[in-house]
Amino acid sequence: MFDEQEDKVLFDRANLLKSEYVIRASGIVRKRENPNPNIPTGYYEVLVRDMEVLNESAPLPIQIIKQTEDSEEIRLKYRYLDLRRERMKNNIIMRNRINFEIRRFLNERGFIDIETPFLTKSTPEGARDFLVPSRINPGRFYALPQSPQIFKQLLMVAGFEKYFQIVKCFRDEDLRADRQPEFTQLDIEMSFVDENDIYELIDNLFFSILKNVYNIEITIPIPRMKYDEAMSRFGSDRPDLRFGMELNDITGIVKKFEPKDFIAEGIENGDVVYALVSPLSEKITRKYLDNLTIRAKDAGCRLFSWGKVQNGGISGPFKKLFGRDGIQTDIAGDNQAIIYSCMGELRTVQSFLGEIRLEIGKILDLAPKDRLNFIWITDFPLFEWSEDENKIVSVHHPFTSPKEDILNVEGDDVYRIKSRSYDLVLNGVELGGGSIRIHRADVQEKVFSILGLTKEEIDEKFGFLLEAFKYGAPPHGGIAFGLDRMVMMFQGEDSIREVIPFPKTASGICPLTGAPDEVSERQLDELGIKLKNN
Repeated sequence: MFDEQEDKVLFDRANLLKSEYVIRASGIVRKRENPNPNIPTGYYEVLVRDMEVLNESAPLPIQIIKQTEDSEEIRLKYRYLDLRRERMKNNIIMRNRINFEIRRFLNERGFIDIETPFLTKSTPEGARDFLVPSRINPGRFYALPQSPQIFKQLLMVAGFEKYFQIVKCFRDEDLRADRQPEFTQLDIEMSFVDENDIYELIDNLFFSILKNVYNIEITIPIPRMKYDEAMSRFGSDRPDLRFGMELNDITGIVKKFEPKDFIAEGIENGDVVYALVSPLSEKITRKYLDNLTIRAKDAGCRLFSWGKVQNGGISGPFKKLFGRDGIQTDIAGDNQAIIYSCMGELRTVQSFLGEIRLEIGKILDLAPKDRLNFIWITDFPLFEWSEDENKIVSVHHPFTSPKEDILNVEGDDVYRIKSRSYDLVLNGVELGGGSIRIHRADVQEKVFSILGLTKEEIDEKFGFLLEAFKYGAPPHGGIAFGLDRMVMMFQGEDSIREVIPFPKTASGICPLTGAPDEVSERQLDELGIKLKNN
């Protein structure tokens, strides 16, 4: 503090100071006459005896102390100011503490931190690669890694049985609140393990992080749920378990209550009817309910209806379609409720109602904000059909081990094969996933061939990996977590941009530096690149 009675000249100089000036001050530490326990220095103060202004500050484009609702574009343009805010500073500090705890935990258990290359080979499987042209090898390109997947498997072949890395990864994909073109990943791999070894390690890792960083104790072991059960009960492979409202297969009930002919025919041909029951609330408007019918059709469902259960009866389209009075009791009991029902192909129906479940949960504020509900999701399908790519794709990635022999499987039987994969989900958000890997060359080649790769493509893209498997590759498995997403969840933020010091916008732009930017003709010439005119 500055005291006019102690030094009038110094006091007048202090009155000229403005927000965010950088000063150096010295004086006497003393107890406050009027303590304020609500601030860090609430019991003591410094009576300034000498002061030097080290740097002045221009008027601020964003407020630091009195925070305002600035646009994200402005916040990211002046990120060095935005990071002065207590909330943002705390996010970065807590991220550092989480990193430290991860390293401490894994080091104590014999894991080795090993760096893998950033300039590597393009093997596009999933998201697009970021490509880096080679000046000294004209016409050839490196790719920035989407993950260290292949290198960490090669480290297992090399005999490093416990590997980890906190590493930057890159994916050239459309951005969302929880996606960035560059992101940080916690990468772990171990030899001679099965799924239970992974679960035990990660359960204890998250227990340690939450206990030592946040002073929160979670119950371990973390529960596990198979993929098929998650889809059947919650309509999602990343279910939010903080509230109920589970899906129900009512196909048998509907048949019993004499539905319309076209519904009965649909069920006869393999369609299912699922229902979701929510509390009756004025927040669920007629406009919202009617719009669900349009959305269900767009999602590929053959029929959607709803009904309000009140005073022992049911009203709305549901009753007209699905039969007599009384059906609501079998589905919703005697509750005042809304029934949302959907008919169609199994996964389509489950996924759509799962989406509605989450929406209703938000509308009615059913999920406690301070609850942490972890769940392992296991036994995913190994393959699925991609409508966008018009081909079979891996549900996780092509290095995931099948749960059964795959060498003689042909045709549509590939879709019934389950994988030795697992995801860790927190409050409806996937924190990370992994699998027991393929370690045999013949099995890996079979998976590549099912995915449509020719022998020549397999040799060109993955020949070095298959070659390595021939030299005593041990059984191995691992997992990777999005560290940005993990910190976001623990800090209670809605976007990973709030826990990254210098993130990109949703369009992949850095307002601070102006990246990506144009480069000179000379640079392009050196790389042998010519731009097309748009």
